[in-house]
Amino acid sequence: MTHQIRVDDGAPAGINAEVWNAAAPPGRVVKVRNVSIIVRPRTAWTTVILLACAVLLGIVAMMVGSLWIPAGEVFAALIDPLRGHFSEETNATVVQTLRLPRVVTGLFAGAALGISGAIFQSVSRNALGSPDVIGFTTGAATGAITQIIIFQGDALAVAASAVIGGFLTALVVYLLSVKGGVTGGFRLILVGIGVGAVLSAANNLLLVMGDLDNAITANIWMSGSLEARKWSQALTIMIGTVVIAPLVIALGRRATLMEMGDDMSSQLGISVERTRLALIALAVILAGLATGAAGPIAFVALAAPQLASRITHSSAVPVVSSAAMGALLLVMADVVTQLLPMNATVPIGRITGVIGGIYLIWLLTRSRQV
Repeated sequence: MTHQIRVDDGAPAGINAEVWNAAAPPGRVVKVRNVSIIVRPRTAWTTVILLACAVLLGIVAMMVGSLWIPAGEVFAALIDPLRGHFSEETNATVVQTLRLPRVVTGLFAGAALGISGAIFQSVSRNALGSPDVIGFTTGAATGAITQIIIFQGDALAVAASAVIGGFLTALVVYLLSVKGGVTGGFRLILVGIGVGAVLSAANNLLLVMGDLDNAITANIWMSGSLEARKWSQALTIMIGTVVIAPLVIALGRRATLMEMGDDMSSQLGISVERTRLALIALAVILAGLATGAAGPIAFVALAAPQLASRITHSSAVPVVSSAAMGALLLVMADVVTQLLPMNATVPIGRITGVIGGIYLIWLLTRSRQV
């Protein structure tokens, strides 16, 4: 919806103003004091619709389950705390303490994965540039599994370990993919796939070496799930996404210009490698937070940016629309898992993994980049 925030409608120091303004997609400029926000109508309306659909599916997710709760009671359970009233009825308690944290976690974890995928695909200039494909999600999982099996940490410790694991993985991948002081898109992807394969083997080794109870807990977490999410997990991913998303939006136009190539971007005055490092760092934090909150979730970070770009027809990096699409996809997958016949219990990560595998095969057969 919003592609760049500009102060006084000017380009940053050292960047050609004409090219900077030309990189913005056609749209309207909304001014709030000395800050101008470029809004493209089609992207704005599409993003609003995606967000509305995600919220509606979130309401459905709070209705379904082992205990069916009518929509009216769900709305009452959501509104009563805002009025200062807290009901002790079973349905209200289930919504407020069990299902609402699950939905909030799903919405913001999906949004974080969507933004992270948009960044990596822009930085690598490749449709396969996704944190789950190039190993960053696997690295985050390594940190989380280590915390679960060795240190028996709580939810916050697992989330922090996931971010640290993602950062260390990103550092290794970046150092191995740098050549001549520049990180190439294909090198980044290939090195990431290799590092991810090594870390996947390490994760399996940790599961074998750990205590049986901790190994079972880690194995369930590895499946990717929104089951039994607590407010501590929901608030962590929510705050992290809300804080980091504006930073990514502020770098959105630079990322769009960088897609023209490093040489051209450098001539325009953009510090390419510094901007790339900043974007990767933000994307790794988002992927780590999402992984810590919901476990390794495949497909969302890969598909959300591409689906958002196809719907909005925007040439800019689809930051906000990818967030909305990611939230919609993850909550939709959660609803599907709860509506499976014969009361089948399938972790959400398995559902997205199957869909993501099919989508990846289709992408490999259709894309000219790979």
